[in-house]
Amino acid sequence: MTTSSVAEKLGGRKALGRNVETESDLIDAVRQGLPARALDYIIAIFAEEQIPQALLYRLIGSSRTLQRKRTHNLKLTSLESDRLARLARVLVRAEDVFSDGARSRHWLVQPNRALDGQRPLDLLDSDTGTIAVERILGRIEHGVYS
Repeated sequence: MTTSSVAEKLGGRKALGRNVETESDLIDAVRQGLPARALDYIIAIFAEEQIPQALLYRLIGSSRTLQRKRTHNLKLTSLESDRLARLARVLVRAEDVFSDGARSRHWLVQPNRALDGQRPLDLLDSDTGTIAVERILGRIEHGVYS
């Protein structure tokens, strides 16, 4: 997984308004607030799995606030940006593990026994949940039944 891959999921230079190639670049972009249009790219990716925008909004922040920011193309707060970048990072990690975008998105939205029957996507609203999801992806990558 590379930082530039995460940036591409967020719309790359077109959406972010700058090149993001290193972790420091991504940290700076998140701290300054990602453009709301970066959220559009994530929503479009998950639309293929028919994931409602409301669920993605819940993972990132307030639905009303995010919708307003998307409508007026405002910047996300650093907290919203961090959550959005986390979602993009886990998506890239899943794609690395499964070597297939559709399979990775499918895995993220299906209940998982290793996560007590919860969908991995639902756990990405917290750092602890994200760590659990990343741990399961690591196990799958190394051939451990999960």
